[in-house]
Amino acid sequence: EAERGVAELCAAAMVGNSRCLLVLLGLVATAQGWGSVLRRGVSLRGKSSVARMDGAYAPAAAKDIPISNSVSDPRAKKVLVLGGDGFCGWPTSLHLSDKGHEVIIVDNLSRRNIDTELGVSSLTPIATPQVRVDTWNKISGKEIRFINMDLAQDYDLFLQLLKQEQPDSIVHFAEQRAAPYSMKSSRHKRYTINNNVGATHNVLAAIVESGIDIHLVHLGTMGVYGYGNSGGEIPEGYIDVVLPGGREKRILHPAYPGSVYHTTKCLDALMFQFYVQNDQLRVTDLHQGIVWGTNTEQTSRDERLVNRFDYDGDYGTVLNRFLMQGALGIPLTVYGTGGQTRALIHVSDTARCIELAVNNPPKSGSPVEILNQVAETARVRDLAELVSEKTGTPLQYVTNPRKEAAENPLEVSNQKFKLLGLDPILLDSNEGLLEEVKSIADKYKDRCDVNAVVSKSYWNRDRAAAAGENSKVDLGSLAKQG
Repeated sequence: EAERGVAELCAAAMVGNSRCLLVLLGLVATAQGWGSVLRRGVSLRGKSSVARMDGAYAPAAAKDIPISNSVSDPRAKKVLVLGGDGFCGWPTSLHLSDKGHEVIIVDNLSRRNIDTELGVSSLTPIATPQVRVDTWNKISGKEIRFINMDLAQDYDLFLQLLKQEQPDSIVHFAEQRAAPYSMKSSRHKRYTINNNVGATHNVLAAIVESGIDIHLVHLGTMGVYGYGNSGGEIPEGYIDVVLPGGREKRILHPAYPGSVYHTTKCLDALMFQFYVQNDQLRVTDLHQGIVWGTNTEQTSRDERLVNRFDYDGDYGTVLNRFLMQGALGIPLTVYGTGGQTRALIHVSDTARCIELAVNNPPKSGSPVEILNQVAETARVRDLAELVSEKTGTPLQYVTNPRKEAAENPLEVSNQKFKLLGLDPILLDSNEGLLEEVKSIADKYKDRCDVNAVVSKSYWNRDRAAAAGENSKVDLGSLAKQG
């Protein structure tokens, strides 16, 4: 009776009100004892595609019920964290380990090598990978292992690793993550494409060849959607369209990359679509906003666990860059008008979201599960003014090195993670975290190279010429002392 009732309700949803349906489904689900799964899985705004009843992949019709394809699986797992030495990868590795998962970090230390190339280093003094891992293992009583491997080059070694370790999940951070770095020169563009796309494809191919049922969690970017191109709220991965002849379909949201780095994430998304359809891999793609903050509860336990803090013009994320500049008295460098609206998330929430994704994998045969990993949106100049009010540091508007709209709206759905239980950190309710970042910047200000603050990566010749005509940037009293 209950199953027939649910079927009738589903049919009613095709012509009825989906919010009413959610309430009714909840009542039926509660009676059947699986209401908690539905509450986690249903999204009214962030709609995801659905699988056919036979388990085969098919783009969903726009009227299909928007139920997530994930299922709760909170057991402890063996997790490979690819790129686990990086800004997001390291705190996530510790968080997963702290929650009881067996973690193996795989990283080729390319981010540390790029520091050497650029002549800058993390504002915080980060320990070597081995010291980091040994410290965590001693103070936590748990065990993380570290393996130095280049995923874009060492395919056979990675395949052997999968067969040997038989992981339940792979968390994939192992890509060059900075848009400005990807635009510095033809060499940097080619490296970003070869490294990012090569690494992602090797991971997918190795999972298929291994024959192991591994859930892949990939850290993507909100930049795949572009900014201000949707004409409204950005859904979670898929968008409803009407094709010629009035055919309603749900398709992957069109890609509008704004850099070579963002282009690699769009290419990743297409590869996921292919491998999920062709080989029935289980893939979760997380479209993340700009990350701010430095430490998490785990990285704060010992100085040797401290996370990296990038402040330079290539790798420094906008809010962290402003907080560092404010602490050091460098007038805040706002690109263009500062009217660019961006999605934000604290690094602690990055780790929590990865944990939620690992614990809620998509069902076998389901389409790629896409979630928008964001807490809030804000205009760049508003962020600068917030930091200016806290530090007394003035703003300076500089020529934008990027080719992008001077102003853009941005409204994003993040209902899936909220339904999974995320209560995100927001700027207006967490002044203490802003102060924590500022205090770290003040503590390590002697390690700052003020000349690295200004971006020297231009999107094209016109942007470089414009910057040359208006090249004066005030680097504050530290530059004068130097």
